[in-house]
This record gives sequence, structure tokens and C-alpha cells, in this order.
Amino acid sequence: MTTQLAAHDAATADLHAPLTTKEGWRRFVEQGGATILDPATPGCPVGIEDSRLAYHSQLAVVATPAVQQITAAGRRLVVLNRQQLSARRGLIVNGAAGTGKTTAITQLGKAHELALRLRHGDHGPRMPVIYVTVPPAATPRMLVIEFARFLALPVTTRSNLTDVTEAVCAVLIDLGCELVIVDELHNLNLATRAGAEVSDQLKYFAERLPATFIYAGIDVERVGLFSGTRGRQIASRFATIATKPFGYSTAQQRDQWCSLVATLEQTLQLHQHRPGTLVNLAAHLHDRTGGMIGSLSHLLRAAAIDAIISGDEKITKTSLAAVQLDHAAEEHHATTRTGRIRRRPHVAPQTDKASAG
Repeated sequence: MTTQLAAHDAATADLHAPLTTKEGWRRFVEQGGATILDPATPGCPVGIEDSRLAYHSQLAVVATPAVQQITAAGRRLVVLNRQQLSARRGLIVNGAAGTGKTTAITQLGKAHELALRLRHGDHGPRMPVIYVTVPPAATPRMLVIEFARFLALPVTTRSNLTDVTEAVCAVLIDLGCELVIVDELHNLNLATRAGAEVSDQLKYFAERLPATFIYAGIDVERVGLFSGTRGRQIASRFATIATKPFGYSTAQQRDQWCSLVATLEQTLQLHQHRPGTLVNLAAHLHDRTGGMIGSLSHLLRAAAIDAIISGDEKITKTSLAAVQLDHAAEEHHATTRTGRIRRRPHVAPQTDKASAG
């Protein structure tokens, strides 16, 4: 009984482990194989309510142009860097919040690791990908501890920065790490002493580890990432890819947005939902979300959960209106509505000719 409880506790711990731990990352990589959904992929069979609620609570990952571009660029860099002894090239994914940066870089890591498993199998211990985030107000020690936490290396208050750094590098080299993904880069400010020291620590890791470094952050230029001597060195070694909201002003942009909506609609598990309903509401959905894929995913998944709970089993424009989105999306929607009202042409009121005479 004790053994069963211990196994249950371990399984539960792994289930809730964040991506910034080896357990959480392993679960993410192994969860259902590749999770990128192609527009031709049909939804899963409709099941019982609890299963469907759980299903819609998970983020469906779509192979958007940004995800495809970042995955291709990252895997290309890994190959180019394998024979480099120093000055390896990297990639910075930069953009506003909610534009899919974290989704894209984690899908890059997942695709790379699955490809290596397919090519080499699971022979011996390997850790080809590591995923960490830069803590707020980070110091070099805090950053190194994030690396150590992912690897489950013991760190005590007496452990000095050099010892922990050396331990992290030794383990990652032994495990064949090829891709280091560092998220939340906007928490690093090169204008401060601590930020500059964290940047130096990342550079040291990049020199010591035979790996490709992928950074992601919000508007990284504004935190001075490319300013000064350190910034110029980063700019000379890292390519940048910007993630942006989906536009809706050109025919190509509308086609891309409609394709995204159609793909997400195909993943729904609702009894009474008529396919094509959401595609017909594509313009409205863009108004509601500002073209942000994160907001769109939340809106549709929340509306699907409401449809199951209420028993309606379908998503309508009315049910979409009941979902409260993030502040940025709601503010954009209010601005768009105000703009439409202001642009409404003025129609002069008709007068009764008899009374006027």
C-alpha cells in the first residue's frame, strides 16, 4: 500500500511539474507525441462530459506561420552549430505578450527532441533540450539555480556560483544537450549591473556548452538587449524573429486568420456545433481578440466549456460574448467598436412632407 501511495504521489508530482523541470519537460514532449495540429486533423471522438471538459481546458497547438518559421530556423541553427567550437549562432524570438512566443519555442524544443529520439532511440540517458526562464530581478546565481533546478541538481546556501555553474555544464555536456531555450528574456535589463552580469553568465554558458541558445522575450529592444558593448555582441550572433498579432486588412491576412479559426474549430468536441460557424464569425473573432492567438484560443476553449456545462453543445456569437477575455483583448474590442460607431455614415432624418408643408 505504501509503495502504491508513493507511486501515486510521484505520478501526481510529475503531472503538475512545470516545463522548467526535467519531469515537466519530459511529460510535455511525450504527451500524445507531436501536438501541432494540422488543419486536416479531425477532432477526437466525443466522450463523456468530464473528459471533454478536460480536453477543452488544454491548449491546442496550431502550426501557424510563426511556429513553422521558428521551428525551421531553430533546427537549422542546431545543425550549423554542431561543428562550431565557439561563436555559435543563436535565435531571439521577440514580440508582444500573447503572440505565441512561448508556444513557438517550446514546440521547437519538442520537435527537436522527438526527431533525435526517432533517429537514435532511447539508448542511454540523454537530455537534448533544456528549458528555463529568467527570474524577475535576476542575478547570475538565480539564473544558474534555474538551470540546476531543471536538472534536479542539489543546491544549498553554501554552494557558490562557480561550483553550481561547473556542475550544470558538466551534466549538460554528459547528457548531450544541443538546445538551450531561455524564456522571459525581458526580465534581463542590460542597463543595470545585475542585468549585465546575468547577460555575462548566459554568454559563459554559451561558450562552455556545445549547444544552440534560443531566447524569447517581450519587446527585448526596450530593455536594452542590443545596446552597449554586450548588446552589440548579442546582436552580431543572434538572429531575431518577431511574433505579431494576426492582421486582417489584406486578403492573405484574412485567409491566414480564417485558416487558424477553422483549425481550432475542427478540434472542438461539441454535439450540436455546426462546422463553419466560427469561420463565418472570423471577422468578429478578430475584433474580439485583436488577432492574438492566445486570446483566440482562450475564447474558443472557454466558450466550448460553457457549451458543455450549459448543455447547449454549440458555440454562437451570443455565447462568445459571455466570455471575459484578457484586458488587452477587451480594450482592443472596445476601441474597435467605438471606431466603427464613429465611422458610421450620417443619415439625415426624414421629415413628414405633409406636416412640413
